[in-house]
Amino acid sequence: MTVENQLIKKTFYETLMEADENNPVRVLGEAFLAGHKDGTADISTIRFAQGEVYFHNKDYEAAIFKWENVHNDLEPWAKKNIADCYYEIGQLSTAEEIYKSINTESSVLQSEVALQLFSLYIDQGELEKADQVIKKAVSFNPEYPNVTDIARAFYEKHKDWKSAIELAVNEAIRTESPQWFDILKTYAEQGLTKTFEPHYFSKCLVTLYGVDQKRFEQMVQALWNSYKNEHSYFSWLREFNHLFFNLDARREQSWKELSALYLETYFELIDGKYLMKELDGIIPNILTNWLKIADYSHALFASAAVLAWSEKFPSSISPEVVNDAEHLIFHSRNETDGLEYSLTLFDSIVKWAEAQHVDPGHRFRWIIRELVDFQTHHLLVVGTSGNGKSAFINSVLGENILTGPTSSVIAFKGDDETEIRKISDGELTTFSSFHEFQEAVDRRLNKAFDNTIIELSLPSPILQENRLVLVDTPGFSDCSPIEGEALKYLHFADSLLFVLDANDPFTEKEQEILMQIRKYAPNLSIHFLLNKIDEIYDEQEAAAIVEDTRSRVRTYVPEARVFAYSSRLRSRKQQNDLAEFLKNLSRQIAEDDRIEKILISIRQLISHLLDKRAEMENSLTDSIKWNEEMVTKLNGAIHQLTDLKEEKARIITRTFHKVLEEVRSDLSENIPKILRETSDMIQEDSDFRKIHLELNNEMNRRVHAYVNDKVLPELYRSLQEWILTANDELNHCQSFLDEISHGFNEMYGEERLKLNCDFKVLDDWRRDADRMTSGVQIEKVNIFLRRTPYQILLKGAGKLFGAFQQNNAMLYNKYKQFVENQDYLDVTESIVNKLLLQFELFEKSLERDISLFFRDPFAVLNQTVEETKKEINEKEEELEKMRSNPETYRDPLTLFEVKLRQYEWITISAKKELFKYNEI
Repeated sequence: MTVENQLIKKTFYETLMEADENNPVRVLGEAFLAGHKDGTADISTIRFAQGEVYFHNKDYEAAIFKWENVHNDLEPWAKKNIADCYYEIGQLSTAEEIYKSINTESSVLQSEVALQLFSLYIDQGELEKADQVIKKAVSFNPEYPNVTDIARAFYEKHKDWKSAIELAVNEAIRTESPQWFDILKTYAEQGLTKTFEPHYFSKCLVTLYGVDQKRFEQMVQALWNSYKNEHSYFSWLREFNHLFFNLDARREQSWKELSALYLETYFELIDGKYLMKELDGIIPNILTNWLKIADYSHALFASAAVLAWSEKFPSSISPEVVNDAEHLIFHSRNETDGLEYSLTLFDSIVKWAEAQHVDPGHRFRWIIRELVDFQTHHLLVVGTSGNGKSAFINSVLGENILTGPTSSVIAFKGDDETEIRKISDGELTTFSSFHEFQEAVDRRLNKAFDNTIIELSLPSPILQENRLVLVDTPGFSDCSPIEGEALKYLHFADSLLFVLDANDPFTEKEQEILMQIRKYAPNLSIHFLLNKIDEIYDEQEAAAIVEDTRSRVRTYVPEARVFAYSSRLRSRKQQNDLAEFLKNLSRQIAEDDRIEKILISIRQLISHLLDKRAEMENSLTDSIKWNEEMVTKLNGAIHQLTDLKEEKARIITRTFHKVLEEVRSDLSENIPKILRETSDMIQEDSDFRKIHLELNNEMNRRVHAYVNDKVLPELYRSLQEWILTANDELNHCQSFLDEISHGFNEMYGEERLKLNCDFKVLDDWRRDADRMTSGVQIEKVNIFLRRTPYQILLKGAGKLFGAFQQNNAMLYNKYKQFVENQDYLDVTESIVNKLLLQFELFEKSLERDISLFFRDPFAVLNQTVEETKKEINEKEEELEKMRSNPETYRDPLTLFEVKLRQYEWITISAKKELFKYNEI
């Protein structure tokens, strides 16, 4: 045991004892006494040893006394031991002060003091000071026993993962110990390292690579997974791949986990979630490193990925890496399930498209579903117009289904039940009858090529027995030998049957068509049917034509079969021969061929979606323009309606006012007459003391009778006529609005606008007319009792002289003269005003009533304007978004295309031959 270990354990006293001594107190006491007497012994050393003995016996006061009197080179250790004593007796502040006062060059003592202070601070609960002390201890002397383990335990206990990770990284680099690398890997697996920037671990990884390759791979995997889905993931990918590129890793070494990690990461990155600007600085390095270490199970994927990426982005990967990939791809084991990968890619594209609110189309789904049915053979039947292709298909089906040239691709399938479906990009439609089907596919009615597939299932023994689908296409015309859309279905077919006319077989035009077909589908099996052979009456000549045709077509297609056929003659032998011919064509389907066709369909789908983007932009632009025009038209309609409302309000109000004016004129003219005529009730024998009261009552009675018996009935009739006139005017308005709504609904293509006026106002007017003219209680008017000077005089005279008979003649003449000569204008005006007051109020409400009549049409039009403006704004925002960020749509499709090309390379590898896919 070294002296330092003895000092640490406080067993230095053992060096002053003999081997057989077991009483250190006595031995040290005697040595102290002897040394004190002769002055030759090192008294301080003995005191130091005595202090240790007292300490072990828990006599801390005696130990402190001894150590306080040590004045040699053991004095720093003595001070440390004194502090230990105060620590033991619980005087922590004193112990801390003494620990901190120790000044020594001994790294061991410094470490011991630091560890004691660390323990002291833990006991005091001062974790921050404990953290500072332990960090200082590790930094100063990391090799000191247990100091790093103590630090790690402290960090882990208090979840100080930053410090724990820094400790593990530093110790792993310093010691190159597997233990520390494993600790760091555990932290990474727990996701604790992701808060650090990736470059922090680079030096540690380089160190580990030189120490243990297996652990290096495990460490990389743990860090890689910890950064996944974090904001620093791409920083990790850049940092690690730069680091790994400069290491001498080789494919001959075993990198199974890392190679699988590259595979998983590459496919995640090109799954359509990221933009090219995020990937262009990462993917090339990933592929370069992956190819460098790809194991046998991933070499095919890695090399295909390199070739696909370098084709799409030339010069992004070095030529040496590309050459290595070209060599490796043809020397790799192909154990991939190409069908599963292809269908997964198709599903990924479809889901992405749906998330972009773009319908990938039912047609592509139908094609893929058909292609994965390996038991069914697709025979594409083609030919120029007039060669009897439709007649041949009818004869095979045993029904006259095709009545003329078709405008669509038609797939005839054998089934127990008859069903006809139209499959387009946008919808699935079921036809209810053959007539409806024939109208839909008749090229005479549908001039343009219809980009749809008609699936016609029907009972057909020859199709069912041979698991055969006949695919008919529009006939090739002089103007367009091969329709562009029809070319796409060359890759759908397993074989092709070219129908020729026996009267003029394999013309130059047909040879040209054949060459074009071979160009687009070089691996397609092609055979020929020589139709109308019955029109060649000489059998030898017919045989010669068949042989000559066979010879000529085989110069283009050496393996082609030629079958002579008559659509008119349905003999049993010919039908048996045809069945045998079709059976031979329905050869076993190779999975690789179908996978190739699926990949071609996926490429067509990607092209279709790219075109859809342009269509969407154009559609949005057209929609915005159309809606802007609709806003203009709707605002025009609102202005028209406003003018109409004001015009009808003027007409109806003016007509009503005219009726009132006529009534007013009549009353103004006749009431004074009625009042004057009341003079007939004045007689010479009248009681002139009361005559003024009788006259007033009579005047009121006659006016009331006149109003109720003549004026109001006449007014009622006038109002009914006015209501009829108003009804005509308002009906005219409704007719006008019906025309407007019909015009707008035709433009919208739906019953969107309903501009219905509120005719209840007419009912209200009828009710009010009845109420106002059904009888009026006119308030009694003071006509003859007014306090004019003449009336006062008359009334006074009547009261004064009325009692004398001889005065009656005079009074009679005066009263009669007065009644007959009055103008009664103010009285008449008062009566008329009171009588017509409610009619005038009604007149004032007419404009409001007419506004209510038009309220709903205005509301509908204004609401439609607002909705249209909102739609314009939404579409403008959508269009701006599309135009400002075209990469959000284009880049995912580019990456899908890269993945597709990778699968194509894998297919190429399987065939061990180079070929290119034709993009149509």
